[in-house]
Amino acid sequence: MTINCKGTLIDLNVPRVMGVLNITPDSFFDGGKYKDEKTIVSQVEKMLNEGATFIDVGAQSSRPGAELISEKEELDRILPIVNLLINEFPEIVLSIDTFRSKVAEKCIEAGAALINDISAGNLDKAMLPKVAQLKVPIILMHMRGEPKTMQQQTDYNDLIHDILKYFSERIAKARSLGVHDIVIDPGFGFSKTLKQNYELLKGLDLLLSPGLPILTGLSRKSMIYKMLELDAKDALNGTTALNMYALQKGASVLRVHDVKEAMECIKLSTALV
Repeated sequence: MTINCKGTLIDLNVPRVMGVLNITPDSFFDGGKYKDEKTIVSQVEKMLNEGATFIDVGAQSSRPGAELISEKEELDRILPIVNLLINEFPEIVLSIDTFRSKVAEKCIEAGAALINDISAGNLDKAMLPKVAQLKVPIILMHMRGEPKTMQQQTDYNDLIHDILKYFSERIAKARSLGVHDIVIDPGFGFSKTLKQNYELLKGLDLLLSPGLPILTGLSRKSMIYKMLELDAKDALNGTTALNMYALQKGASVLRVHDVKEAMECIKLSTALV
């Protein structure tokens, strides 16, 4: 399993780490933490040095209940950061966390390499055609509704079956438009209860059936800190435990705030194969 990022084939048969850079003021863990260029460059350099293959930049919070900002505000937040990082790290593989096709287009034009869409093209019908036109990979995530309403939509007939059906439809749509490189993200914490998140993780290997790489975003999420009765800042150990489990279940990419610890998981998991 490979994806083509700006002409470089990245092999996802070897598990990879995606480091998270939130430039939002209200993200659940690191909101408002990276506000100036020096801090942003320092954090990205740290993640790259620790082994991150991808850096995922987001300017719109997707935490439960988050209000949507305007397209203009999202562009005003994210484009200067994309330009900054491409200038500082010319070889960086930047992922853009957005569901808006115009934001995707402008960021790819500025040098980003792939798109991470929490709605799998459902919130902007122009997204999948635009990704096909841009000839870049896309991460399709499972979610119902939008961040503000998603936690009101947790009724499933059969959780794993329903998610597989969702991906089957979204993958077929993307393929029909000419999108070649697809990664799927089961969307932990999105339109799912605490119990459902663990049911999904236990059945993660069933999502391998479409034959596509799986990205898991478990890092410091409420499914960890609520279960352990902690705060997000104290959820690194729990994150590491679940990342290891996800790797054993077939995850190809770990999307994390803490790159060093995720890389250690990959090294140990690989030794067990």
